[in-house]
Order: sequence, then C-alpha cells, then structure tokens
Amino acid sequence: MSRMSANKPRIEAIDSLRGAAVLGILLLNIVSFSLPRAYSDPSIYGGAEGWNLAAFAVTHLFFEGTMRGLFSLLFGASILLLSGYWQGANQSTQTGDLYYRRMLWLFIFGLVHAWGLLWFGDVLYWYALAGMFAYPMRVLRARWLMIIGLALLATLVPRTADKVQDTINTQQTVQIATQKERQNQELTQTEQDALAHWEDIQRWRKPDDAELARQIDALQGNYGSVFSELKPTIIAYQSTIVYQGGLFDALGMMLIGMALFKAGVLTAQRSTRFYASLALGGIGIGTAVNALELAALIRHDFSLLAVLKWSFLGLYYDLGRVPLTLGYAGVFLWLAKTARLTRVRQALAVCGRMALTLYVSQSALGAFIFYGFGLGWYGQLERAELYLVVAGIWTLQILAAHWWLSRYKFGPLEWLWRSLVYWQPQPMAQQVRYPQQTANNR
Repeated sequence: MSRMSANKPRIEAIDSLRGAAVLGILLLNIVSFSLPRAYSDPSIYGGAEGWNLAAFAVTHLFFEGTMRGLFSLLFGASILLLSGYWQGANQSTQTGDLYYRRMLWLFIFGLVHAWGLLWFGDVLYWYALAGMFAYPMRVLRARWLMIIGLALLATLVPRTADKVQDTINTQQTVQIATQKERQNQELTQTEQDALAHWEDIQRWRKPDDAELARQIDALQGNYGSVFSELKPTIIAYQSTIVYQGGLFDALGMMLIGMALFKAGVLTAQRSTRFYASLALGGIGIGTAVNALELAALIRHDFSLLAVLKWSFLGLYYDLGRVPLTLGYAGVFLWLAKTARLTRVRQALAVCGRMALTLYVSQSALGAFIFYGFGLGWYGQLERAELYLVVAGIWTLQILAAHWWLSRYKFGPLEWLWRSLVYWQPQPMAQQVRYPQQTANNR
C-alpha cells in the first residue's frame, strides 16, 4: 500500500476556519467539563447574574452550535478533498477503501475519546457515522446536496416539538395528580407514570441541591467514580442521541459543506462582495434569532419549558445556528480574498492542521483540570471564571501547535490516524507551504 501523497493540496482558508472552530468549540465544552447540568441553564449552577449571565449570553448569542457547525461544514468539504472528486480525479476502489478506513479509525478514536478521556460530548463518533453516509453522496450536484442537507436539519424540528409537547402534557397530568393526592384520591396508572416521568425530567433538567452535590462529589472522586457517573451519559450520546438527532445534525451540515465546496464558496472562488454579503447576512440573521431566544429564556427565568424551547437543540436552534455558521465562514473567506489579517489567519491555519490533536487534548486537559483524578476543580468555578481557563488552554495549544508544526508535517494524532489508515508509518519531516495570498477584489 502506498503512503499518503505528500502533494495533497491544502487550502489556507479552510485550515484557518478549522483552527477557529477547534479553538472556539472550547467556549462551549468548558461548561460541560466543569459545571453540573448548567450547559443550557445557568440558573442551575455557576451563576445566572452579572458577569456569569453575560458569559452565558455571549456564548448563546454568538457561539452556540456554530463551532460544531463549522467543523461539520469543513468535514464535508474534506470528503471531496480526500477523494479528489473536486479535481476530477479517478474514483478508484482504492480511494473508497482508504476513505472508509479513515472513518473506521475515526469511529475508534471517538470510542477512546469518550470512554478513555470520559468526554461524553465527543463528536468524532458522530462524524465517523455521518461520514460513511456522506461519501456516496459526493457525486450529487451542489444544489441537491444543499436541499438534502437542509431537509435533514429540518427533520429535527418535529422531534423537538414532540419533546416539548410531551413535557407539557406530563406537566398537566402531574398537576392533576398532585391535586388528587392532596384530596387523598386514588391515582390512575397514567397519573402514576406521569409523576415518575416528571421526577426523571426534574432530576435531569432541574436537579435539586442534593442531586447537584451528589454529582459534584462523584466527579471529584477517582477515575472509577468519574467513569461510573458519566457512563450513562456517554451511552446515551453514542446511542439514542445519535439516532434521535445527532446523525441528522452532523450529516446535514456535512452535505451543506460539500455543496458550498462544489459551488466554490469554501475555496474562496467567489467575489469579495459575495463573502461580505454572506458574512453580514448570516451574522445578522443568526444573532437576531439567538437574541430572541435569549430574551425568551431570561423573561421566563430559565423555566424548564423555556429551556426546552429556546436553548440548546430548541425549536428554533438551526434558524440561528446555520446562518451564523455561514456568516462566520463568510468573514474568514472575505479576509482571505482581501489578504487581511494574514498573520492571524496563518496562526489559525496552523491550529487547523492539527485540529484532531487539539480537540482531543482539550478533553484531556479538561479532565485533568476538573475531575478528581486531576486538580479536582469540578463545580468550584463560576461560569465567567471558566473563560480564564479557556484563555490559558488556548495559549498553550497555539504555542504547542506552532512549535510542533515548525518541525513536523502532521500533528501527533493526525500522524497516527494516517499511519493506521495506511497501516505503515507516514513521513513526518515535510512542512506545508501555502501559496502566496494576494488581495483579489473582484
């Protein structure tokens, strides 16, 4: 088996976007690393006033789902890059064989990432599954890729609506059952089931102080204690959550990314005016939708139903996330077209070239900093304070990425991934050189 070609083209705009995404995703993941049940609801833990509320507001307005969205778009683009389809290369059986080997090893990386480093929010597992479905669709025209991608995202809305309606129905039944209990009346089986279901919902969505203390104590314990506590969540994220929405989310955005790549959007082939319009329109629409959601959450004091409707994976989630994701892509591609902020883009491109290593190392650092087998800071910091930790991790990762890639061609995990795919060590010495970028103001 031949080694991976050293002449595979790299597109700096894509690498810089990927670098921004891998650093930016920590803004969201840090909350799940460190605070119990507070990702979508700051009223549960970590503070919901002052700077803590401001921290939640900023991440909800500008970053919720967008960094993962960028990852998914670029993963879709990488399918075309890896297969050579966009260049009209011969689509041999070997090309498909190598691609599916990549997905198989990515699947295994996802398992190790989730079960070894105990990161229940792992997306590598999801991407491996979605990537297997996306590859045969690479032959479709950009228009059809876009239509199918948007349709897959649209399927998530009725699922969320059903969840919200189920919660409303359960709440109404519980109110009736509670009133009957006060009057010493016998409950029907439906009412008993509703009470038990409501207790489960409350335990997860609005845990009491005793439940929060129990979780904090477990995650401040040894590795076995942390593993036991996170095991049910990891199982859920790699089973029911994948097939109830995660696969549709990842695959939908990948197909949109493939469509944008084929249309010349992600390769910086459109005009500067196009990218400026994409940036302004996407960011304008996305932040407007997210602002309406945020206002509703605060107005309803982060009630259970409000969080279900207007927070993470809520009814209008993709109406804000997708335009905002495209808007950020537009910003970076406009910068590439106009040759602005060259040093910043190149610095991010370095991070993008070893995104897998940085993504997994964030989980390793998060586990070490917050869980009991490391520093044990779980539940000890307020939400706003977490972003000092983020700044420290960013600094460490940016410096490490530049040091490493000034000496080697691939990041450590990127090298391991390629070597496993080809089942022989890949060369590490060659460094990547991007073509000189000049302003193009078409």
